[in-house]
Amino acid sequence: MKRNQGKVYLVGAGPGDPELLTLKAVRLLKTCDAVLYDSLVPMEALTLASQAEKIHVGKWRGRDGRSSVPAQQRRIETLMTELAGAGKTVVRLKGGDPVLFGRVGEEAEHLARHGIAFEIVPGVTSALAVPAYAGIPVTDRRYSSQLTVVTGHEKASGQGASDEDESRIDWEAISPKGTLIFLMCVGRLEKIKEKLLAGGWPPEMPACIIERGTTPFQKTVVGTLGDIAARARRGRIQSPAMLVVGKVVGLRKKLRWFAEASAESPMPEEEFNPCLGKSILSEPVPEIRS
Repeated sequence: MKRNQGKVYLVGAGPGDPELLTLKAVRLLKTCDAVLYDSLVPMEALTLASQAEKIHVGKWRGRDGRSSVPAQQRRIETLMTELAGAGKTVVRLKGGDPVLFGRVGEEAEHLARHGIAFEIVPGVTSALAVPAYAGIPVTDRRYSSQLTVVTGHEKASGQGASDEDESRIDWEAISPKGTLIFLMCVGRLEKIKEKLLAGGWPPEMPACIIERGTTPFQKTVVGTLGDIAARARRGRIQSPAMLVVGKVVGLRKKLRWFAEASAESPMPEEEFNPCLGKSILSEPVPEIRS
């Protein structure tokens, strides 16, 4: 590491509720020089970094299928290198936990390759917290002793590639004896259902899809594996959302505790603020400088 060089912290911001930020994340946000933040981090987290430069680096996919991911990922890597190279302390703020489908391996490898010091700061993962807010423990000794978490977005292997060409998921290895969670999967519900049914999962297996979990806009639609895709369409479920499949979903009837939005509740107008109406901080979010 070069003398007077800065450092990058790859930090998990949790699933959406700002009160689920870790103490270390709060400390780093209060003392850093710059924050590179994704679209799904709570705006209250940015308020903590009142002294820092804030740069939004969220990714998007257009209706025509075009994705900003490759170009934006290169921009993120360049920004981390340049800011740390200028002696700044950088927080790379990611939703959930950075090591669970958060590209932290790619970004840490880039930093290591360029001699930039870094730390990985775990966060509360949505895979556990969101079902908990919906009244669903992902394991229960009566119903499930194993948990499988799968991404709804995989690295594409090229333009025009088929789902079979792109998929690295071992569908045959996913057992219906446990709990199955798919993250960021709204657009693939029918395909997921087809794959699981073909693999021997019963269509009557309890399932639910949870939108904007742990926030005041959380919405849960419950059904079975066979009908959850249709129910999600009727409920107008939008991304970000996760699918939970397994017998533990049935516990929601008794364990539901979090006040959720109704199906008719409007989504927030601010594209990158899923936590409106639940601020843990008194001061407003400062102007974002990019």
